[in-house]
Amino acid sequence: MGLRCNPMTCLYKNLPCFGLPAMTTFTTPKFFMASALPSTSKEDETLKRHFVPPREVHAQVTHSMPQQKIEIFKSLEDWAEKNFLIYLKPVEKCWQPQDFLPDPTSDGFGEQVKELRERAKEIPDDYFVVLIGDMITEEALPTYQQMLNSAEEIRDETGGSLTPWAIWTRAWTAEENRHGDLLNKYLHLSGRVDMRQIEKTIQYLIGSGMDPGTEKNPYLGLIYTSFQERATFISHGNSARLAKKHGDINLAQICGSIASDEKRHGTAYTKVVEKLFEIDPDGTLLAFADMMRKKISMPGHLMYDGRDDNLFDHFSAVAQRIGVYTAKDYADILEFLVERWKVKELTGLSADGRQAQDYVCGLPPRIRRLEERAQGRARQAPSIPFSWIFDREVQL
Repeated sequence: MGLRCNPMTCLYKNLPCFGLPAMTTFTTPKFFMASALPSTSKEDETLKRHFVPPREVHAQVTHSMPQQKIEIFKSLEDWAEKNFLIYLKPVEKCWQPQDFLPDPTSDGFGEQVKELRERAKEIPDDYFVVLIGDMITEEALPTYQQMLNSAEEIRDETGGSLTPWAIWTRAWTAEENRHGDLLNKYLHLSGRVDMRQIEKTIQYLIGSGMDPGTEKNPYLGLIYTSFQERATFISHGNSARLAKKHGDINLAQICGSIASDEKRHGTAYTKVVEKLFEIDPDGTLLAFADMMRKKISMPGHLMYDGRDDNLFDHFSAVAQRIGVYTAKDYADILEFLVERWKVKELTGLSADGRQAQDYVCGLPPRIRRLEERAQGRARQAPSIPFSWIFDREVQL
């Protein structure tokens, strides 16, 4: 989520949902698949066109890790097997989407669906907009697995590699896959949303991909995922809180269970980065500062429904307003990671390392000050239609 038309814009112009959230106006240019763009061609001519891939959002770097850093990850495999894989849960001990949904084999299935729909009627549209945006982000899972498998020395080289890094990526993907499945089925049964528009948005997002600036570098990638997973934990946790407030205990359990997974995954990634700080404090700190200077570009920032060129910004603004994910949360996550990794206590750093240390440690209070100013000057936001909820209008 990115702030618009306020002092924080200069620092965090393009931080999307689960990053720094949007607040006011929305001017960030979006890049979409060519098939997303309006066409004046006749239908038969349109069908003959070749698919054109999405344009790159920015200049891309694909290899930034020197050989000596690669060797560090090779040396960590035994450690990862004992200290990283323990954060995975056996399949038989995992919850499954069906645990929270009406039983289609039950004679009371129709009544169960009716009860779900009755509870959903009491939930406001702005909550549904945020829940849908979160679900769409979860459903773009193929992109995230691809990103993890691009990282040097921790990628799954064969698709069935037995390194701890590859085992984690596949099992993490399997655990995360339940999140989108569960939210998708809930929304389908609720009767409150336009599933076809939602499904189009998912297809656009997966086709557009993502480039968070991790450069195939596991230092950058693991810092990114440490931030990302904690952000989704906070977002789904707040969704659970609001669902309970709106009287839907079942939906609160759904969002809370997803949040619990995200917290566990975030703990795993931060544990690896903690180890990297122990082995290579200077290099890890430089990577941390690099990711924060780039701004955490979140998975759904190319979200598009075929209509709204600023859909992600609009979704992010609603999430900010109702308190599912805010600029304060972004600062809190950064502060949490600085404390967890004991960044302030690092010694023996190079000159660049000390500069990175000062930058990272000084960033959370800076973000908070800018957010306070922005909130103080924020104007009443407009209401706009969202295709996900049949073009009903929601205040940004």
